[in-house]
Amino acid sequence: MSLVSIFATAILPILALAGIGFLLGRTQDVDPGPLNTVTLYVLAPALVFHSLATTTLGGGTLARVALGVAAYTVAMILVSEGIGRLLGEPEPILSALVLVSAFPNSGNYGVPLSEFAFGTTGRSTAVLYLAVQGVLVYTIGVYIASRSGGSAGLDGFKRALRVPLVYAVIAAVAARWLGVVPPVDGAAMETVQLVGDSSIPVMLLILGIQLANTDYGSALSRVGVANALKMVVAPVVGLGVAFALGFADPTVARVFVLECAMPAAITPLILVIEFSDGATVGGLSAAEYVSAVVFSTTLVSIPVLTVLIAVLESGMVI
Repeated sequence: MSLVSIFATAILPILALAGIGFLLGRTQDVDPGPLNTVTLYVLAPALVFHSLATTTLGGGTLARVALGVAAYTVAMILVSEGIGRLLGEPEPILSALVLVSAFPNSGNYGVPLSEFAFGTTGRSTAVLYLAVQGVLVYTIGVYIASRSGGSAGLDGFKRALRVPLVYAVIAAVAARWLGVVPPVDGAAMETVQLVGDSSIPVMLLILGIQLANTDYGSALSRVGVANALKMVVAPVVGLGVAFALGFADPTVARVFVLECAMPAAITPLILVIEFSDGATVGGLSAAEYVSAVVFSTTLVSIPVLTVLIAVLESGMVI
C-alpha cells in the first residue's frame, strides 16, 4: 500500500473539507458555536445510534472491542495526566492534553482508513470502536473538558449526563437486544443515517474554522508532547491491549491497533469549545491548543500510519 494511495483515499478528503472550513473562517465572520451545539446534540448521536444498531460483528467480538477501547482510554488518560502534571502543565492545557491523547480520530479518519486497509471487517470494527469511544468521550471526555473550565466533581458529571449521545447508545443497545431495530433500508433508519453521516463533514468544517483563528506561533510550539503521546505511545498501548485481550480474529486485532494509532480526534475540539468556558493560559486557549494538535498529528500520521499498516498487514506483530 503506497503513501500516495493512503493520502488520496483517506486523508485528502479530510484535508479538503477542513481546508474549506479554514477558508470560510478566513473570509467570513463565522461563529463555530452553533455548529458545535448542533453536532454535539443532534448529528453525533444519530451517527453512533445507526452505527451501533446496524453492526454485524458477533457478541464476543463486540465485548472484546468494547473492553479494549475502555482499557486503552483509561491507560492513555493516566499516562497523559501523569506526564502533563510532571511537566507542570496548567489548566486548561492539561485537560486539553489529556483529551487529545486519549481520544483518537476513530471516525472520519479511522473508519475510511480501516476499510481501505482491511476491508469490510475493518469498517465494522472501526465503527464499533467509534461507538464505544463515543460513550467514553461524551461522559469522561465531557468531565475532563468541564474541569478545564473550572467545573469538577459532581457538576462535571451532571453536564455529561445532559449530552444525548449516551442515551443514543443505550437506545441502540436496547433496540438490538429487544430485536426492534427498524429495517436498514426503511425510511426511519435511512433518515438517521443521513443525519449521522452529516456529522463528519460538519466536524471537519468546524476544525477548519477553528484553525483559521488559531495563533499558530504560540500553539504549535507547545504540541510536541501531545504528538509524542498520540503518535508513539498510543500505538504501543493499543498493541499491548490487543495482546492482553487475545482477539480471535487477527484482522479485528489489527484494526483495533490501527484505530488506537489514529491522530487526535476533532471531538475534543468540540468539547473544549462547548465546556471550557474560554479559559486561556498566556493567551492560548484550550481550543487553539487542541486545533494545533489535531492539525499537527494529522500531518505526522501520514508516514506513521503508512508504516504501521504495512507492519500490521505483514503479520509481524499480531
